[in-house]
Amino acid sequence: MTSPGHSAYPQSVEVENHMALAFEKRLTPATRLPQPPDTVETESKLNISVVFTSVEATLPALKEAGALASALGAHITLVVPQVVPYALPLSSPPVLLDWNERRLRVIADESRVETTVHLYLCRDRLQALLAALKPHSLVLVGGSKRWWWPSAEERLGRSLRHAGHEVIFCGNGVSSHA
Repeated sequence: MTSPGHSAYPQSVEVENHMALAFEKRLTPATRLPQPPDTVETESKLNISVVFTSVEATLPALKEAGALASALGAHITLVVPQVVPYALPLSSPPVLLDWNERRLRVIADESRVETTVHLYLCRDRLQALLAALKPHSLVLVGGSKRWWWPSAEERLGRSLRHAGHEVIFCGNGVSSHA
């Protein structure tokens, strides 16, 4: 018998029921010729994860990640948690995957370095990010920065930092550690 608040299912089963990788795309900048995937090189490179929050907030974060990646010889992963309401099956998001893929391709093309896009269909954005990110990841979160009350993006960055990730917040043209 399980106590209230605890599930009889292992954690991995719960994560599978609440998050699914919809697609993974490796996008190379238009200035470079596509190269065959080299999993050894990609795995050994530093990875910078950029969390998609909105188009307006993600573009500056992606630009900063591109500058960091160029200087450090790193790879960028654009992590896109797409929340699917409980009223819909997890495999049927309210936004068509083809449309989202085209939009994300345009956004990733703004990056000066190779960018991989991971789109996760999920019920909870934070839980999906915690499951998707490797421990102690370098994460950039874009959003609006307010002095009087933290924005949703700032709260997300703080939650990721509390989970052990290195977070850089890119808001209002200013970068700071969340």
